[in-house]
Amino acid sequence: DLSSSHALGLKVIAVDEQLSVIYEENVHFDKDLPEFGTQGGVHVHSDRLTVTSPVLMWVKALDVILEKMKSSGFNFSQVRALSGAGQQHGSVYWEEGASLILKNLSSDLPLHQLLKACFSVSDSPVWMDSSTSSQCCSLEEAVGGAQGLADITGSRAYEVRAMLQSKCQHESLSYVLLLFQRISLVSSFAASLFLGAYAPIDYSDGSGMNLLQIRDKIWSVSCLGACAPGLEKKLGCAVPSSSILGPISPYYVQRYGFNPDCKVVAFTGDNPGEIVTCMLLGFCISLGTSDTLFLWIKEPTPALEGHILCNPIDSQTYMALLCFKNGSLMREKIRDDFASGSWDEFSKALTSTAIGNYGNLGFYFYVLEITPEAVGIHRFNRDNIKVPKFPKEVEIRALIEGQFMAKRIHAEKLGYKIVPKTRILATGGASHNKDILQVLSDVFNAPVYTIDTANSACLGCAYRAIHGKAVTESYLNR
Repeated sequence: DLSSSHALGLKVIAVDEQLSVIYEENVHFDKDLPEFGTQGGVHVHSDRLTVTSPVLMWVKALDVILEKMKSSGFNFSQVRALSGAGQQHGSVYWEEGASLILKNLSSDLPLHQLLKACFSVSDSPVWMDSSTSSQCCSLEEAVGGAQGLADITGSRAYEVRAMLQSKCQHESLSYVLLLFQRISLVSSFAASLFLGAYAPIDYSDGSGMNLLQIRDKIWSVSCLGACAPGLEKKLGCAVPSSSILGPISPYYVQRYGFNPDCKVVAFTGDNPGEIVTCMLLGFCISLGTSDTLFLWIKEPTPALEGHILCNPIDSQTYMALLCFKNGSLMREKIRDDFASGSWDEFSKALTSTAIGNYGNLGFYFYVLEITPEAVGIHRFNRDNIKVPKFPKEVEIRALIEGQFMAKRIHAEKLGYKIVPKTRILATGGASHNKDILQVLSDVFNAPVYTIDTANSACLGCAYRAIHGKAVTESYLNR
């Protein structure tokens, strides 16, 4: 799992057939691989907009984590299938001829030595990159505007998108584009390492590129044309997220003792991977520095805020992703300002007020929000009159109720329907606060559950490995 949480490292989880976690390990980029000079797993460039990660750092992290597993006595021969997740919106550019190197890896050497000449761009643009503003505008104009693009691809253009990074690479490094043999997402790049060949992009991660027609599951000709010439060939065909791509590369059989029959299931993005852990509930909310909603949707209505992605479990349905910058960042500020920095005092104030807060409501954006695009603190009393302040207890409930009410409104706008069977899975730091979760339950009129592991995207990868193998076996046994 090369997830964006937040680009800090590589994680692995192994589960048995009962879905119980039997092994966990991780590699921290900054601490364990200091030679790459990253901070938070990335390089922030002098323009403060361009943010990249060294590709070979990711490769070496895989070497390190596999060696850790080997040293611990992990039995690779028992692994029947594997899958993974990569931070969404990052892109990797393979050098001409890299496929031959991938196919003929020598088990005598670590991957980072074998693949050091395989990448046209040594530092890959990642999800934090914000250097593609002009490309966003030109793409939306090419398809009739922001809503037109959302109707085709599931969302308006965002600077972090790998497709726009490819366009930026084309415009600033056109001579290099000719040398690209293949363009991967971080997820399909990681799958390629295990497959020993270029792995296809899966529907779910591919639908986060502003390139895939989410309903037809094919690349959009109009979006491709607005991006770069010859791009479709360099992307390859997208595949269902549950696809078995093939057996694991002989490199891993010889070097680590993997079973040669171990199957590689298509890798996906970290956000699609996250929804797998709540596939039985259909609604997951991550309450971290930023808050993120993952929703299982049958009939999406793409909007200018939020993202519609292909569902990684059921290709006939969709998932919606809503990100709110002012999550725990805002909750902690109000805690510090109104509860003396104490969560106990914060909770006491929250539970001392009635559901509905006597009609008082607030919208709290400490930093520029993206859902919606707004900033500042806006308080309204029961008469819908804007007021400069609230009493402490009212302030705290106004914040929490306002945050969750906004999430419900935006979720329903994207097509999510609250039904009597709705259940919610909460993860992240704030999910440990039962009083905050009670407000979440009240606003959505649904029970809220939590999960034991902090690595939910990584756990979702393990579940997907089992699911992909089961789907294929079921099909073959018909």
